[in-house]
Amino acid sequence: MPPLPRLFAYLALGLVAGFLSGLFGVGGGILIVPALVILLGFEQKRATGTSLLAVAPISLVGMIAYLLQDSIDWRIGIPLAIGMVAGGVLGSWLLAKLPAIIVTWVFIAVMVAVAIRLFFEDPVRGVERALGWLDIAILVAFGVFTGVLAGLVGVGGGIIIVPSLIVFWGVGDLVAKGASLVAMVPNAFTTSIQNLMRKNADLSAGLTIGVAGAASTFLGSWAAFAIDPRLGAILFAIFLLAVATQLIVRTLRQTRKGRGTA
Repeated sequence: MPPLPRLFAYLALGLVAGFLSGLFGVGGGILIVPALVILLGFEQKRATGTSLLAVAPISLVGMIAYLLQDSIDWRIGIPLAIGMVAGGVLGSWLLAKLPAIIVTWVFIAVMVAVAIRLFFEDPVRGVERALGWLDIAILVAFGVFTGVLAGLVGVGGGIIIVPSLIVFWGVGDLVAKGASLVAMVPNAFTTSIQNLMRKNADLSAGLTIGVAGAASTFLGSWAAFAIDPRLGAILFAIFLLAVATQLIVRTLRQTRKGRGTA
């Protein structure tokens, strides 16, 4: 069990991450990783592994919350999940092959572009889309793409999946968030097992954050159902811009650090 102040920090971090997960259909890793590194002194790889361990129960409970509200479309979520698992494996392999900084800047540009588009989007709640085999194949491919990017950049796939389903597929906002959580669950659990086997995650910290996050995820999902879809799209756009800003700051710091040690 961690010392008391650190325990409170883990609980507070989990509560905030869980609420955001339920509200936006994301895993919460984009908040957990920098908090562990900057505030709690974790090494980057161990912070990423610990974050994924926490995201596993958070995303699972989030998926259950959306399922109870009949906002899970398995036809969308399962193909995305299959693609994300494959993409996560590929992303781990590519991490040692590709210049991560280029991928990060591309990722930031995509997020900013989608965020701007969301400001002008008017999502319709309860929209269902007819899916053929070609659509399913595209969803699997999109899941692979998302898994690769998430693995390379170190963030959850929800911040890509949710706005893309709303903007490009015309899916209702709640269904998009539910599908995102479905897609993240298997990837979070499989990568967590791998990280624990490689001793690349803090089990105590991950479980503490994850349990706290799971408790607040239902509150976040309730807020998602309560707010107007248009307001939800604007809030998600603001969230994306905040994530992009955080990634820009982190990337610039890493670049300067690399130049300083060169």
